[in-house]
Amino acid sequence: MARKAICLAVFAAVLAAGPARAASVDVEIKDNAGHPAANAVVALAPDASGPAIPSQLPAEAVIDQRHETFIPLVTLLRKGGQVVFTNNDTTMHQVYSFSPIKQFEFEIDEGQRTKPVVFDVPGVASIGCNIHDQMITYVYVADTPWAVLTDANGRARIAGVPAGGYRATVWHPQLAPGRGAPTATLSVKGDTPFAMSISLVAAPKKRMHMGNY
Repeated sequence: MARKAICLAVFAAVLAAGPARAASVDVEIKDNAGHPAANAVVALAPDASGPAIPSQLPAEAVIDQRHETFIPLVTLLRKGGQVVFTNNDTTMHQVYSFSPIKQFEFEIDEGQRTKPVVFDVPGVASIGCNIHDQMITYVYVADTPWAVLTDANGRARIAGVPAGGYRATVWHPQLAPGRGAPTATLSVKGDTPFAMSISLVAAPKKRMHMGNY
């Protein structure tokens, strides 16, 4: 009986020492004037290495062109993901990227769609149109499974975050130049709020995004 009791005690101890339940991080990003910062990407990088966790970020995305506008303004993609560009406009577009993480250039006529463009290097790709200078879109390629894009209220939720320490990095298309992406440390012990104010500059008129149609 004593041996059985010891075995049960050890089994209970193993259960107690098992991995903690994954939590959610509730994100709220504002600009330096206190306004909600939509289209901000918040990515969490763990302080310590752990077991590989499959990314829940999109592996595929579509960037459309309508009314001489790329839709959406920001696309969040996992490393190795791919984007198809569609043209539902009434004119041809010449899509290009000279960004370090991905360079390409192609024409896409009215009603056409491209072959998938693979983004296998983490970072941000700025994409424009050689014909219409006001058109711009961004692809954020994350190499962490914990990343999210804020909504119109500057809010989002990152689900499935294991307990532990993280470095949070915030990126936005209108970040003030020369300061780099803001970072902060974050300790996740359960459902955790994360709020940050970031310095933004006004978007030039040629880069104004008209939103969804």
